[in-house]
This record gives sequence, structure tokens and C-alpha cells, in this order.
Amino acid sequence: MGKEFEALEANHIWYVVPIPIGKKAIGSKWAYKIKFRADGSVERYKARLVVRGDTQTAGIDYNKSFSPMIKMTTVKCLITGAVNNQWPLFQLDVNNVFLYEGFG
Repeated sequence: MGKEFEALEANHIWYVVPIPIGKKAIGSKWAYKIKFRADGSVERYKARLVVRGDTQTAGIDYNKSFSPMIKMTTVKCLITGAVNNQWPLFQLDVNNVFLYEGFG
């Protein structure tokens, strides 16, 4: 949880502001997950702070939604291209991903 908070603060994800009159704050909660190795031992513990989306109303609490997705066919094509061109492949674990809408 500490690493998650540090990342949120370092990336300036939120600012403390007064709640507008007639509005309610949207709650959040911690989601926990344990990642295991193939042998069953614990690899690491993960914690994510998530917004309680079930309490939001479209058009009031948000106007847009964003859900990055990729099809498995695309992944297979990228790996095939890398193998055929003898490009090195690396694994990358992303701790925090943020959508930045600062354009416009």
C-alpha cells in the first residue's frame, strides 16, 4: 500500500479540494491480491487503490471512460515478428498506469 501511495503522490494523481455544494465524494477501497510462483510460494503482495465505480453516475461523476485492451492475436503477431527478426524480447511489469488527458 505504501508503494501505491508513493506512486500516486509522485505522479500528482489527486489534489485535496473542497466538495462542491450538493455533491457527494466518490468512495474508494483497497483491492488486494497475492501473486504466487509456480511452486506455490508467495512471490509478492499487491495492493491497488480503486474508485468505487458502483457509486458513480454517468454524465454527473464522469463523461468518458477508458479501458485499454489488446487482442491475443495482436500479441501473437508482435511475438512472431520479434522472433522472425531476431529482436530481443523483454518482460515489463508496470506498477502504475495513468491516462493523461492534458491535450486540448
